[in-house]
Amino acid sequence: MITDNDMNFTSGMSAFESKEFARAVQFLVPFAEKGDPDAQHRVAIMYQNGLGMVKKEKEAFAWMKAAAEQGHAVAQHGLGFMYMDGDCVEKDGAKAVEWFTKAADQGLVGSMTTLAMMYDSGDGVEKNPEKAKELYKKAGF
Repeated sequence: MITDNDMNFTSGMSAFESKEFARAVQFLVPFAEKGDPDAQHRVAIMYQNGLGMVKKEKEAFAWMKAAAEQGHAVAQHGLGFMYMDGDCVEKDGAKAVEWFTKAADQGLVGSMTTLAMMYDSGDGVEKNPEKAKELYKKAGF
């Protein structure tokens, strides 16, 4: 049986996909607050980019981290970029590597590739061409 709760979540996800962000945030914040990692990830993206609202970096970071800590691979990847670029949080190469590694360990090719580039250039991590080569290969390059 489909509940009102299910309908609200579906409506929120549909609004997000349709780029109706002001509507999406109204539906998804209650689910994010209840701990749903998909809702947390999408709310983080909206806050991070000011989609349907004023940009709120502190909230964006908090929601992205909450989803990432629950094992949401795409949120782990997003958190890695936040740390790598210093977006919504202080730049920290070691933490970027930590989160990209968690996402890569779940099979996220984008994280494998980003890690490979970081090891290749020594950006945020000690340069390691062998580790970069291994990651590129694992990513299918």
